[in-house]
Amino acid sequence: MTTSRKAFIIFVVLLLAAQVFFVRTVAAEDGTVDSETVERLDRLIKEQQQQLESLQQQVNELKKTATQAQTEAKEAKSVAEEAKTTVQAPLEKVVTSGHERVKLALSGQVHRAVNVSEDGKNTKAYFVDSDASNTRVRFVGTAKASDDLTAGTRIEVAIAPNESSEVSQDNEESGDFFDQRWAEVSLHSKRFGKLSLGKGDTASNNSAEVDLSKTDIVQYSSIADVAGGLLFRQTNGDTLTGVSVSDAFSNLDGLSRRSRVRYDTPTFYGFHLATSLVSDQRYDASLWWGGQGYGFKAAGAAAFAYPNQDDTDFQYDGSFSLLHEDTGLNLTLSAGLRERDNQGDQENFYAKVGWLTTFFSLGETGFGVDYTRSLNLPTGRDEGYSVGAAAVQHFEDYGTEIYLQYRHHSLERDVAPSVQDINVGTIGARVKF
Repeated sequence: MTTSRKAFIIFVVLLLAAQVFFVRTVAAEDGTVDSETVERLDRLIKEQQQQLESLQQQVNELKKTATQAQTEAKEAKSVAEEAKTTVQAPLEKVVTSGHERVKLALSGQVHRAVNVSEDGKNTKAYFVDSDASNTRVRFVGTAKASDDLTAGTRIEVAIAPNESSEVSQDNEESGDFFDQRWAEVSLHSKRFGKLSLGKGDTASNNSAEVDLSKTDIVQYSSIADVAGGLLFRQTNGDTLTGVSVSDAFSNLDGLSRRSRVRYDTPTFYGFHLATSLVSDQRYDASLWWGGQGYGFKAAGAAAFAYPNQDDTDFQYDGSFSLLHEDTGLNLTLSAGLRERDNQGDQENFYAKVGWLTTFFSLGETGFGVDYTRSLNLPTGRDEGYSVGAAAVQHFEDYGTEIYLQYRHHSLERDVAPSVQDINVGTIGARVKF
């Protein structure tokens, strides 16, 4: 209880006592107040005293509650301080550049998977590094020359033991794989765009692979990346052919990564253009777009390329992906065409419907079902069909994804021999750093 409140209560009690004394004195002197009035005043004073006692009791209870709350707060603070001292301090960043004005970033990933394949005769497990996004390490350097201009470098190397595009029934241990993915310098201006020189993405690379489903670590338009080295087996005799899954299925996606000079325009209203001149007299161009509104997020790309291959003219491809942000429902489409001189044009069509949701606080969960059709691959009038289903769990704070997929591959050949279907179940994980 505060000092002012105590003084107030004492003052009220003294005032009541003075009133009683005054009334009794006056009544005794002049006899103007009868005994009934005095008794009524006594009752009133007793009632006021009871109210004061009740008020005093409430004040004591409040004081007790406040004291208890202060004690609990001190205990909670002590526990929090103790827990704080036990949390491991963040690791100190130790990557530094050789030049004080250049910022160096080190990153990469490890991606391993198990493919269980049934090819019409045998069922085997293959331990692979997935070509859907292989194991790699990268070094990216940036130097800010001005508010508008940034110079950059990028070196990226793939390190992929047992590459999934090489592992097959008769080559289960394909060995180590090293690939120089990137080695470029670049100059980026916010006003004028970006100019890149060296090995890296051509303008058309990935234009057939725009995908917002978050299942594209294992399920996307280039379905052959997961188990592309597996060979089809003859229907009669069970003999392995020389035709692999990657021969029969291709999303016809651009010119990949090459030594080139590439230019990207600035982005205007979500659109930007890119073009590149590529080694071996090749060239390409592409249009990219991304945006969101009305509860949707969307992205797309379209490209053409001159691959400078025998009996091949131009190739065209594009993709589009749409995500409804509230429900997580999504749709992804991709198509490609390669013009051929002496046989039918090679074609590919891909469609996927998916659902992206959050079951756990650790990260989103993606589901997808897709269908692929290829034509004139690997030879004229061959037709390939594939259906798949996948689930991917993201652990966003840890840069980790785990997934599983089932895929059925079927190839109808115009020339003998006919081949059996290939079924593949895949489980894998990718960890980024």
